[in-house]
Amino acid sequence: MMPVNNFLLFAALLLLASPVAQAETLQPQTALAMTGEALYPPDFDHFAYANPDAPKGGTLKLGATGTFDSLNPFIVRGQPPFGLGTGSMSLVYESLMTRGWDEPFTLYGLLASSVEVPADRSSIIFNLNTNAHFSDGVPVTADDVLFSFTTLRDKGRPNHRFYYKKVALAEKLSPARVRFVFKCNADGTIDREMPLIMGLMPVLPEHDWKDRDFDQTSLRLPVGSGPYKIAQVDVGRSVIYQRDPLYWGKDLPAQRGLYNFDKIRVDYYRDDSIALQAFKAGQYDLRRETDPTKWATSYDFPAAADGRVKLERLANQRVEPAYGYILNTRRALFADPVLRAALQYSFDFSWVNKNLFHGQYKRVDSFFPNSELKAPPLPEGKELGILNKFRDRLPPEVFTTPVTPPQAADEAHFRTNLLKAEAMLRKAGYKIKGDQLFAPSGRPVAFELLLSDPSEEKTALTWADSLRRLGIAARVHTVDSAQYQARLAAFDFDVTANKWVNSLSPGNEQMYFWSSTAADEQGSRNYAGVKDPVVDALAAAIPGAATREDLVASARALDRVLMQGHYFVPLYYLGADNVAYWAHLHHPKQMSLWGMVMEGWWGE
Repeated sequence: MMPVNNFLLFAALLLLASPVAQAETLQPQTALAMTGEALYPPDFDHFAYANPDAPKGGTLKLGATGTFDSLNPFIVRGQPPFGLGTGSMSLVYESLMTRGWDEPFTLYGLLASSVEVPADRSSIIFNLNTNAHFSDGVPVTADDVLFSFTTLRDKGRPNHRFYYKKVALAEKLSPARVRFVFKCNADGTIDREMPLIMGLMPVLPEHDWKDRDFDQTSLRLPVGSGPYKIAQVDVGRSVIYQRDPLYWGKDLPAQRGLYNFDKIRVDYYRDDSIALQAFKAGQYDLRRETDPTKWATSYDFPAAADGRVKLERLANQRVEPAYGYILNTRRALFADPVLRAALQYSFDFSWVNKNLFHGQYKRVDSFFPNSELKAPPLPEGKELGILNKFRDRLPPEVFTTPVTPPQAADEAHFRTNLLKAEAMLRKAGYKIKGDQLFAPSGRPVAFELLLSDPSEEKTALTWADSLRRLGIAARVHTVDSAQYQARLAAFDFDVTANKWVNSLSPGNEQMYFWSSTAADEQGSRNYAGVKDPVVDALAAAIPGAATREDLVASARALDRVLMQGHYFVPLYYLGADNVAYWAHLHHPKQMSLWGMVMEGWWGE
């Protein structure tokens, strides 16, 4: 028989190890922020970018280009229609929690009315809303959550498989209560994003999916818990969503003032030129224009002139893509930081923006442009403290030279920039012979600029002309999409036009973008081949930031070191949403931090 004292100790250890016992000490919360506190209090009524008094009714007609051939949005196979995913404008399927678009990364209750998370974020408990049900009336339960988790982990899209494999334990605590426990990283830390990633997991009805092949495309009308059901499908051509009159979540604070149309119709067009003409003819209601040339030249038509169509430039504060000419440092030519630095002076952004894009663009000046994550001209405060830890391994310029790319107000200024580039190259041992620049090794400085989109050729040829003035031969080569993706994945390029897409809450993806390990992994997004222990450390620190202030400082430090590495020649971004819409549509006066939220629009 076990001694009493030992028995009591054993019982105490069991109690401490019990998931339920640990969970009971946690306080339920209705929102979960990546860092800091949620913007909206537990008793908030609606998001500020939503109008709770917006009238319900009418039909919203949207246009899309391309086609669709499947109603299963959770696998790689097939192309689902707009509105069937679980991101923005999620009409049919819902996740456990939903994003608040006034914040970098905060989730609010949806299918889960509250969550319980320990301070170290090693686990999360979701307490389901007992009112939640699918469109066929069947309640949403913990079994549906666990079914969704295992199915998406084993058969879902690559992002689902990657993240959900970080779950060590998934268990049902009650019919409306589910717990996930997370694996430790190799260094013993916990991925602090995982509770939020699980909060964004779409929940599928087990009773509707369990007897079907999940990893196959399907045209079966889906059963979801969201505000709409699919009413009609013309495969590849159109889809009509009908509001569910019995939608369970219409009065939730996170849903109030959103999803205001009775019907949403999405029509597909073969290409964007046809779609634009269809919009002008009134065949659909709203168009977000991403082409600055079209915005400047193609919207002077009668309905816009007489006010039947409104044209608005809606500002946003989200991170814009870091788009530029990426220099592959795996190539011996671009392993030289002096050449990379000199090339920063060779792109005449002002001329390109004025003559090719009607002055619509801003210059990319960061890997986090248009946001607070962008490094200021010189390091200060917490960012400086972070960089000081690596001072002996960083070039002095990181601390003394602004990171802003060189600008040129006119041709004379641009000539001055080219002279600066020439002087830098001569000092480093480069020589001009005739019209050709030669590297210190004696090899001519020449490279291929690989493109995938013919619309990028004008800008690329303009840059090639500027490079020719430095004696650099750049050949512009456009290939089809399949060939481009294969070459990009294999890092088989000298220079390419591409981008990194970041969010206001950067995290684990930074290692995929910048780590030394990713540089050797074909298919990663370390396109430039960055291999720098300091960059490794800075990128790894971002997911572990506990406060927003720490996250911003870490992102700025990483941004500064990357910008001083001159791994790309920065190009341009819009910094706003150009939106054209027929005047019977309306939107809230206040835009979100991320810009336009289409779910908040309504009709007359």
